Amino acid sequence: MPASFKSLSELLERIEATKKRLEIIDLTANYLKTLSPEEILPATNMMVGRAFPKYSQKSLDVNWSTLTRVLERTSQFDWTLFRQAMARTGDVGSATKVVLEQSPAKKQTQLTEQTLTLTEVQRSLGAIAQTSGSGSRTKKERLLAALLSQATPVEAKYLVKILTGEMRTGLHEGLMEQAVACAFNVSVKEVQHASMVLGDIGEVSSTLKIHGVEGLEKAGFNVFRPVKLMLAQTAQTVNEALTEQRCKTAFEYKYDGARVQIHLQNGSAEVFSRRLTNVTESLPEIVETVETNIKAKSAIIEGEVVALDSAGYPIAFQHLMRRFKRTRDVASVSKKIPLTLYLFDILYLNGESLIALPYLQRRQILVQNAGEIALSKQIVTDKTEEAEEFLKEAIAAGHEGLMAKKLDSPYTPGRRGKKWLKIKTILEPLDLVIAAAEYGYGRRKGWLSDYYLGARDPETGEFLSVGKTFKGLTDVEIIEMTKQLKTSAIVQEGHRVIVMPKIVVEVAYNEIQKSPKYKSQMALRFARISRIRGDKTPQEADTIDKVREIYERQFRIKGKYNTE
Repeated sequence: MPASFKSLSELLERIEATKKRLEIIDLTANYLKTLSPEEILPATNMMVGRAFPKYSQKSLDVNWSTLTRVLERTSQFDWTLFRQAMARTGDVGSATKVVLEQSPAKKQTQLTEQTLTLTEVQRSLGAIAQTSGSGSRTKKERLLAALLSQATPVEAKYLVKILTGEMRTGLHEGLMEQAVACAFNVSVKEVQHASMVLGDIGEVSSTLKIHGVEGLEKAGFNVFRPVKLMLAQTAQTVNEALTEQRCKTAFEYKYDGARVQIHLQNGSAEVFSRRLTNVTESLPEIVETVETNIKAKSAIIEGEVVALDSAGYPIAFQHLMRRFKRTRDVASVSKKIPLTLYLFDILYLNGESLIALPYLQRRQILVQNAGEIALSKQIVTDKTEEAEEFLKEAIAAGHEGLMAKKLDSPYTPGRRGKKWLKIKTILEPLDLVIAAAEYGYGRRKGWLSDYYLGARDPETGEFLSVGKTFKGLTDVEIIEMTKQLKTSAIVQEGHRVIVMPKIVVEVAYNEIQKSPKYKSQMALRFARISRIRGDKTPQEADTIDKVREIYERQFRIKGKYNTE
């Protein structure tokens, strides 16, 4: 019997109601066991808030404005009740459920509606993603209306969460990996490794369901299917990095550019952004450089794309991001904003995974296969003075700082650890999400120009405010930001607009203070936006734990005033 979407929704209700990690794992594992091979991949991804596998290039392209119009048509939607529920829950899915439970029209349609299955939801989401071109907005709204009209209030709650990417039940990817391991009686390490190379935990659960442990053992990279990137932690100084890694370390320029993953097979290359989006069409010169220089039959390599001026200095990040978004008249724009590629790692070569090899060996393999493409500038040393001079050189060249990479480190896709460390010379900026905005005054009247900044709670998925700012953006950027925020506006409360947390910005500040004003109990002092991080997803924003760590770290060099 096909699994109903209601069964998944009711499971997520139980998960949301408990804070016990073992109970979450147990509930999820038992549910996964009941699913058919066709159902398990979409169900696994839906439970962590994704409509499609992580590597998929499909996009729903549904904003809150679109959902608002659809909800208004599918029932007698009470927006006053919605605002009250939003104020109480802070969650659009939960608020939608509250309203629909009170809707007479929805209660009446539930008496005659058929059961919505997981596969039907999957097909509907696929159809929405495939809708493009002339009249696509109307078609999307019609498909969404048909889907939501069949949903019970609890199903609508989780459909809205999936459509907006805001699941927030406490079932994050790490717990899902443990649940998959429990469901199929394999080790968590095996599941984590397979998730790294397959690029998606749903793909792992599907492989186990269909092929068992033997299938997992054969799992490997697929060229043109992007995989999650290895991430770095932060070191404040080169000496801290050397102390942490306890040996000679590879120091490399941390370029002021955009990270890319490049896939090559039979002479044809595709380029993926940090968000794993296919940007091949926007970067033709990078594609040509790779196809001309790399002679391997197949490869997956990593690099940094930098936009340099005539003197060889990197230009502003927002101009580089325009290249990544451009799909029309690319040739003329490439003349105005030429790009340079620097390679720094290789994950896969001619059918063989290289991620288990030590970093130094991967670097040597990269040198042998890069052709004339430049590699990231590097020194290998255990001397603090030499590394500090190299850091000064990187900063003088206009870049952000250094990366410190342990010579024997494997490549761990999607994992953040101390094998790689990033070093900057200023107080470390934070990547935060805009969770709300206020209309400005005077010259900025009519524009959303005061921004509430949120750090991610890794356990709940909630974005906790750590202050707000009106500084850093140009007038042109504020106008564009207003347009984007209006499309994701949920509720307006006077001058303040609550928005879907979608836009990531890099924020500089002077220090972090204690503040009872915010739930996080912390606030950034003199916060200002240094750039818009269009290359990062909200899930890649810095966590509240990191903000707390920086707050505590401040007191290693200055006194801590106790206000309690």
